[in-house]
Amino acid sequence: MESQNRSAIASWVVPAALLMIVVVVMLFNFSTKSSAEAADAVSRNIIKSTQSYGENFINEIESLAKVSRPVRILLEQDASWDATRATNMAGILDSCTEAGRIIICNGEGAGVDQSGEAVSIGGEEYFQNLQQNDSLVYVYYEEQIIVAERIKRENETNYLLLFYPMSNFDGLMTKSDFDSNSFLTVVDAEGVILGSAGAKDSKVLKSGNLMEAIKPENAEAARTIRNRLDNGSRGTTAVTVGGESCLLAYVPLGVNQWEVILGVSQSYVDKQVGLQWKNTKDMMLYLVIAIFVFIVMVVIINIIGKIRNNEKKKELEDKADTDLLTGLTNKLATERKIKDFMAQNPNSQSMLFILDVDNFKKINDTMGHAFGDEVLRSLGQQIGAIFRATDIIGRIGGDEFMIFLKGVSDDDSIRKEAKKVENFFRNFQAGEYVKYAATASIGVAIFPHEGDDFETLYKAADQGLYKAKKRGKNQLAFYRDEWMGTEAKSEQEEQK
Repeated sequence: MESQNRSAIASWVVPAALLMIVVVVMLFNFSTKSSAEAADAVSRNIIKSTQSYGENFINEIESLAKVSRPVRILLEQDASWDATRATNMAGILDSCTEAGRIIICNGEGAGVDQSGEAVSIGGEEYFQNLQQNDSLVYVYYEEQIIVAERIKRENETNYLLLFYPMSNFDGLMTKSDFDSNSFLTVVDAEGVILGSAGAKDSKVLKSGNLMEAIKPENAEAARTIRNRLDNGSRGTTAVTVGGESCLLAYVPLGVNQWEVILGVSQSYVDKQVGLQWKNTKDMMLYLVIAIFVFIVMVVIINIIGKIRNNEKKKELEDKADTDLLTGLTNKLATERKIKDFMAQNPNSQSMLFILDVDNFKKINDTMGHAFGDEVLRSLGQQIGAIFRATDIIGRIGGDEFMIFLKGVSDDDSIRKEAKKVENFFRNFQAGEYVKYAATASIGVAIFPHEGDDFETLYKAADQGLYKAKKRGKNQLAFYRDEWMGTEAKSEQEEQK
């Protein structure tokens, strides 16, 4: 029964465990996918913020160009203008823009600034670039962005130049959405840093060239960023420089192949990723718990059902194995149990008794069949009470019984158990109102000495029974009389 219950439990626990493993694997894959999606969402948000910073920066320098255009038109319409006129115009622009310096000059670079001071910038590289490239509007020069307006007059080109100091770039991150380790920078096509804001002490910014800073420890990342800068595409790349890990988000500004780059510490990114998929993670945890509880409940319900079915089956089997009159096992069950024991314990010395009620036909004829049944019923109840629960006792015929005593270790125990059975019938009485002392003839054989299989052992015990009847009934006889011992033999001789 216990093995059946274990089998019932195993039949449900193993599939349930496999199902749980499948569910966990599926949820793990879903978790990995959700985590990746959360990381992508955080990256997209950072790129979006980077784009916003870039747009603000471009708007600032473009606003200088927009404000300067009316002045440029006025100067173009003046038939002639001198240094005083140029100084006044530059002063007007100075009062309504955040330009650090304003210069109005001719095609040779000679002119004045907003304070009226004479300037000569013809030899400056940035001025030469403006002369060589007529479509160039923005030029970087010594931490300044120069916004150039060309004043076309007859056959000459003069210049209106507004200098935007990159120190103003700091203001873009005064209300940063990120932690204090974040930084913002603008780089040119070669990775040269034109200006930065936020955590300026970042190791990524210290060399003055972002590409040179990240390349030694992040060769693959550097190639990725290089390709994207060349292609003018946006994206994010994780880098580590001198133990400082951060995520770089880059967006093209649409001007001179310049890019705005936002660097966010990796710890901040990881925290945001965790927050992004926290609800999903909590939902998965609750789902795992719910599935686990459901599986456990299904397993428990089915195990209980299986155990109950096994118990019911065992109960039916017990009924099928039980002799209805005496409550002992019937012939088939008795033989089966004895054979099972012999197969499992081939060397365990045991005793087989065959009992036959003496003159049972006479009891039925004189006392009636109901009383005969009462004798058999009383015999089954009383003899079953004097042996161990592990011993096998059964009714194998109308008035014939079989007793198999397991593990009788020595000769003294054999004689003691034989005496117990023999004495039982000296005191046995049946009947509630009319007491009747029934006797029995008993044959005994010893396993495995007189038979190592059931059929041989049964024949030996039956030979002992034949001896007992031949000697006058109401006694016990071994297949081999030497098992009785000298004292028992003497006692038997006296009875004769």
